[in-house]
Amino acid sequence: MPFRPNAAPRRVWPVVVWYILAAALLACAVAASLAYGALNLNPSRALGLLLRPDDSSDSLVVWSLRFPRTVAAMLAGAGLAVSGALLQGVTRNPLADPGILGVEAGAALAMLIGIVFLPNLGVWGVPLAFAGGLAAAGLTLAFASRVGLTPVRLALSGVAVAALCSALTRAVQLLFEERAQGALFALSGSVAGRTWEQVGQAAPWLLAALVLALLSARRVNVLALGEDVARGLGVNTRRDLLLVSVLGVLLAASAVSLVGPIGYVGLIVPHLTRTLLGTDHRLTLPLTALLGAALVVLADIAARLIDRPAETPVGLLIAALGTPFFIWLARRQKG
Repeated sequence: MPFRPNAAPRRVWPVVVWYILAAALLACAVAASLAYGALNLNPSRALGLLLRPDDSSDSLVVWSLRFPRTVAAMLAGAGLAVSGALLQGVTRNPLADPGILGVEAGAALAMLIGIVFLPNLGVWGVPLAFAGGLAAAGLTLAFASRVGLTPVRLALSGVAVAALCSALTRAVQLLFEERAQGALFALSGSVAGRTWEQVGQAAPWLLAALVLALLSARRVNVLALGEDVARGLGVNTRRDLLLVSVLGVLLAASAVSLVGPIGYVGLIVPHLTRTLLGTDHRLTLPLTALLGAALVVLADIAARLIDRPAETPVGLLIAALGTPFFIWLARRQKG
C-alpha cells in the first residue's frame, strides 16, 4: 500500500487483539522450532525439556542446537523488521528496507573483510558491520539525492549499491579464498548452527537498539509528517533524523552479524502492521517486532523441513515471498 504518513488508522479489531494474536503466533512458532527438524519431537516434550532439561539426547538437541538458533531467529527477525519500519518512516518511502537500501550488503562486506583480516573479531563484529551498513546507506542516499529523491530512485540506488557490495564481497572471497572460508557460514543468510556465544555477542546490541527504537516512536511519527511540518512543531529534524537512521542501520547490521543478510523482512512486515494498525509508530513498532520475529522463526522451520535432513537457506525462502511483494509495491508508486 502507498505510504501515507497522515492516513487514518485501519483498526478492524482493538489494538490489544492484534498484539495477543501476534504473541500467540510467535509462541507457537517457538514451540514448533524447538520440536521439528531432522529429529522430530512432540512439542509438549520439547517445551518440557526446555523448562526441565535432563541428560537425554533430546534435551541436548533442544538446548544446544534448537533453542539458540530460535533465539537468533527471533532477534534477527525483530531487528530487521523494526529497522525497515524506522527507515520507511524517516524517509517516507514505502520501498525503504535495509536490504534494498544496501545496508545488509554493506554490513556483510564489512564482516567479511573483518573475518579475513582480523580473524578474532569477537564482540567487534557488530560495530564493524554497523560501519559497513552505515557507509552503504550513505552511498545510497548520495546517489539517489543527486537527481531528486523519490521512492523508486532511492530503491534503484540501493539495489546498485547492494550489487557493488556483493561484487566486492565476491572479489574478496576469490582473492583470499582460504581465509574467507570462515565467513561463508557467518554470512550465509541462515540461522542454522548458531550458538549461544554468537547470540551473546549480538544480543546486547540488538536489544538495546530495539528498546531505543520503541522509545523513539514519537520522533518517527513527527519526521513522517515531513521536514517542514516537523520544524514547525519545534523539532530538531536533523538530530532526530540522524538518530532514527542510525538506529535503523544498527538494527540491520546487528542482525547481519548474527545470521547474515536476510532480505525483505524489513519490507514486508512494516507494511502488514501499518495495514492492521495505521501509521502511528507507537502502536506499530512493537507489533512489527513480534511479527518480524515470528516470520524468521517460521521461515527457519520451513527451511529445515523442505529438504530434510538438508537445510534450505532462510534468506532464499523469504526472498521467494518478498521479491513479488517488492515488484507489486514498486509498480504502485507514482512517478
